[in-house]
Amino acid sequence: MSADHLLLGAQGGGVAYVTGHRHPDTDSIVSAIAYAHLRQKQGANIVPCALGKPTPETAYLLKKFDQRSPLLITDARTQIDETDLDDSNGIGPDTLLKEVIERMPSAKQKVFTVQDQRHHLLGLITNSSLDRVLLQDNDLAKALLARTPIENIATALDGQLLYAPEETSHNGDVSIVALSVNNLKFYELEGRIVVLGNDTEAQLEAIRKHAAALVLVWTKEVAPMVLAEAKQQGCALILSGHGAMKTSHLIYQAIPVSYVMEKDMVSFNRAEFVDDVQKQMLQTRHRAYPVVDESNRVLGLTSRYRVLNAQKRRFILVDHNEAKQSVPNIDRAEVVEIIDHHRVGDMTSDNPIYVRNEPVGATATIISDMFLEQNVEPDKEIAGLLLSAIIADTLNFKSPTTSPKDIRIAQHWAEFTGLDMAELASEIFAASSQELLQDLNRLLVNDLKEYQVGDHKILISQHTMYRLNEANAISDQVEEKLREGAGREGAYIWAMMFTSARDSGSIFYAAGEGSAAIEAIFPNKPGEKHTFHEGVVSRKNQVIPKLLQYLREGLA
Repeated sequence: MSADHLLLGAQGGGVAYVTGHRHPDTDSIVSAIAYAHLRQKQGANIVPCALGKPTPETAYLLKKFDQRSPLLITDARTQIDETDLDDSNGIGPDTLLKEVIERMPSAKQKVFTVQDQRHHLLGLITNSSLDRVLLQDNDLAKALLARTPIENIATALDGQLLYAPEETSHNGDVSIVALSVNNLKFYELEGRIVVLGNDTEAQLEAIRKHAAALVLVWTKEVAPMVLAEAKQQGCALILSGHGAMKTSHLIYQAIPVSYVMEKDMVSFNRAEFVDDVQKQMLQTRHRAYPVVDESNRVLGLTSRYRVLNAQKRRFILVDHNEAKQSVPNIDRAEVVEIIDHHRVGDMTSDNPIYVRNEPVGATATIISDMFLEQNVEPDKEIAGLLLSAIIADTLNFKSPTTSPKDIRIAQHWAEFTGLDMAELASEIFAASSQELLQDLNRLLVNDLKEYQVGDHKILISQHTMYRLNEANAISDQVEEKLREGAGREGAYIWAMMFTSARDSGSIFYAAGEGSAAIEAIFPNKPGEKHTFHEGVVSRKNQVIPKLLQYLREGLA
């Protein structure tokens, strides 16, 4: 294997997901875990995945060798949280508009998310939000300012709150008397915020005319008599940190963002797929959109640019190479490697990729060989899993797919781990049957392959057990479930083969319009319904080729 191949998983987008086929068996899941283990030891960022729950057999082995189940993945498309997100520009609901305006020029996205203390999304502040209040709608600005605490105004003015009554009530109107050449006799000041200069008499007159608050500019102090009068009349006093013009602008920037924020907004859950997000963005014109988790906590902002430049998910396929057996929507992802031991299927790629396909009994054998070739020593638990997968997929070396390499590598891992292969085989096949035989619906789909012959759907299930006694005991139930399943799935044939690891052979069940093909290929002996076919253990090599050829000739 080349050095470029070894680094592939750490380049061109970072993480790559390695996964086996749908309805995963032990070889599929173990190959994903083991290959991720190999590549992680070589410095790559590889995540083992599965396309379904582990079988009882696999679950038993994962527990035996102290390994967690791989990440369950149901779609190959990129999720929005896998893309680059911009800073959320998070602010609290009590943040003043002034702070937003000051931060706006340096913010990458001109959108601010209003969040509570636990970062839950409450609303959005945008340029449009600010313009609507500060530039477009004077009546709205007055109404919102009337609700704004006097303390906010002092803060916005970088000023000093000299006095505030217990209950300050102002009507949102602002009178800038400091710029007027007239005296106060022409002003109606009751309930207003009045901006005044360093004129004690004017200050006293404004208070007596029942101004709600005085904002004093061009002065650093206030006369004691003014403070006393303000307290008597219940008029707030603020020393502004700015001149009259700037003060008049900043007063309205004291409004808290919770009064202005947009609550009816478009946001995306982090698990949404990028192509779905793109479609929703086409229906709106927002600059940026919040991305939240399942608890509505803000993770960041996304945009059309981010979504259009999102990288596809990168996949390494093990133990399969056909799209219909792979992750749903695999055509919308990037396949970067394939490691398999089945016939070549229909998988395609936009770029040249690494493919390793060998005629051996298990993909775990190929993964094992890669450890040995690269002189990488696996953890003993991983070696135990690899040995188990080889035993399971070769039916303890009785399958016709078994190769000398399977046997040689299995012996190597047995010596490395100190495991007894005969005892391990007995454990594996016992674990595979106990639970599944009690759940026929799950049994039929647990290891299921789908094929297409013309317009006909062919389904073939296989279950390997140590001996067939238990399968024979539920014969009627299996036939009934197959008939129901074939009708429900529109299958021309749904065949089920029970395979004995101890006796190295299989029995067959079939339903559907074309089910007679199974008995034609694997006939029953006179007087028997499900004859044991000695030596027939490989669905891939001994069943599928014969069945597909028979059907193609018969349907031609």
